[in-house]
Amino acid sequence: MKEAKSSLRLKVWDELVKVAKPDSRFHWDFSQFIPDFEGSEKCVERIRRMDLYKRASLIMITPDNNLAKLRECALLDDKPYIMPTYSIARGFLRLSRSDVPQGKEDFASTLDGAERFGKLASLREISKVKVDFMVTGGSIINCDGVRYGKGHGFFDLEWAMFREVGAVDEGTPIIAVVHDCQLVDEEMPVTEYDTIVDLIVTPTKEVKVKKRYQKPRGIMWERLEQSMLVSIPPLRELREIQGQT
Repeated sequence: MKEAKSSLRLKVWDELVKVAKPDSRFHWDFSQFIPDFEGSEKCVERIRRMDLYKRASLIMITPDNNLAKLRECALLDDKPYIMPTYSIARGFLRLSRSDVPQGKEDFASTLDGAERFGKLASLREISKVKVDFMVTGGSIINCDGVRYGKGHGFFDLEWAMFREVGAVDEGTPIIAVVHDCQLVDEEMPVTEYDTIVDLIVTPTKEVKVKKRYQKPRGIMWERLEQSMLVSIPPLRELREIQGQT
């Protein structure tokens, strides 16, 4: 399974490099970041036109490079959002219009800016709110909503932790923003911890997923690498919340 996923990623990455924008830290190493790409601003405008976005009072947006413009626009549109820190190593940040000085929205949408203006949000705090929808990037996705990220499983963990504390449920929409070359028309192996998306947005189209798979109901502790408990503080907090040692 792992080899099959890696092979599919590499196949798409060969095409993605033609339209992607390099990262200052990782250059073209797509195993370390989800890149921005040509036309990503069109994806943002598609999302901003959605009733789902217009009605939202709280969004979760991943720290992927191709979503920086969406995070900036969310601040400009007075749409508070929760953003995981890189690798979830410092948990989650919450950003809102009131946190960011006027004119600093562009900087606040970056990882460095989010650290400057965002407020840390514990899972206990997140358990008291409802996320209206989630937005993530990805490495590769198909029309069934099966999405693979970089290969580290961070978004799957983020979804699972939010579901464990009640901030999301089966009906919470998940939007994946990708370039057209990342959307493939082929079967992709699915595991019980792969988080299925509901809507795919590319620079040229929107694809509503026909539901074939359920989303994970929470953390599968028995499948979790022990190193993640060391490197991801919210996992330790969740164990405390659930009374585990």
